[in-house]
Amino acid sequence: MRRRSVLIAGVVGLLFASERAIAQQTSGKIPRVGILTIGDNERAAMLDAFREGLRDLGYVEGRNVILEFRFGRGDFSRGPQLAAELLALPVDVIVVEGILPPDAVDPTEHVPIVSPTLVDPVERGLAASLRRPGGNITGFTLMHAELNGKRLELLSAAFPHITAVTALVNPNPPGSRLGFAQIETASRSLGLGTVRRVEAESLVALRTLRPEVFSGAGGVIVVPDGLFYHYRRDVVALVNQARLPAIYPEREYADDGGLMSYGANVPDNFRRAAGYVDLILKGAKPGDLPIQEPVKFDFIVNLKTARELGLTIAQAMFARVDEVIE
Repeated sequence: MRRRSVLIAGVVGLLFASERAIAQQTSGKIPRVGILTIGDNERAAMLDAFREGLRDLGYVEGRNVILEFRFGRGDFSRGPQLAAELLALPVDVIVVEGILPPDAVDPTEHVPIVSPTLVDPVERGLAASLRRPGGNITGFTLMHAELNGKRLELLSAAFPHITAVTALVNPNPPGSRLGFAQIETASRSLGLGTVRRVEAESLVALRTLRPEVFSGAGGVIVVPDGLFYHYRRDVVALVNQARLPAIYPEREYADDGGLMSYGANVPDNFRRAAGYVDLILKGAKPGDLPIQEPVKFDFIVNLKTARELGLTIAQAMFARVDEVIE
């Protein structure tokens, strides 16, 4: 991100955003919160959690806050247009998830941005540090880079006979390259060899895949991605048709029929993001709000799916499981 060259402009933009929030409070104007997502449903579990967080803080939708949703509907190419629509309204803060890198949402850096699904924000130049981001972006990470290797380790421990793994990857998001690299490193350390890639960069591409793409694999690992999360039923159906052991990044996959999932609790991140939106609407600067890591993690096993696929999970794994879906 253009840290040094736009430092002064960024500070001016943040001051402008803070002054605007104060002016709105004194004028009685209802604040507008933009929500920009790759999904297609404002009743998604994570968005409901965000609403719950706002309600806990005293916000009533339509009365003292307006939520402006923009949906990518599985098409990343719509991201810039949808972001421009929110900026033109205008909105006072944007919650962004899955469709655009946060630093591409507002090129002017005037509008505060909260992302509940940040990936390696410091390494990618989105923040000067986790403790003090310093720009117009803050939020919460899902620690995906750190957890990808752990997922493969769990899959291998649950199914010791696996000797070859295929990863389902969306090549578009900035974090996908690092995520896949972490899986490759873990695969070598576990003696599983080269990880094969199956790519899907859009909903259309995902729905054109057939189970045969996993031919030769002993197991499947799904690389974390907003597209896959929102259309996880398509992902789960594809993998289950291949009748292979698989591990997914979030519990909602297991809730929807995936075999195993391990990762941070996404709705909890969105609930916590409501607190940051509240602070920003009251005049806080996003650059002063630390980027936080997740506090809730889930390791879920769906025994119903295991039985349907004829798969036997190593018994020792159940001592590590948080929840079993019967």
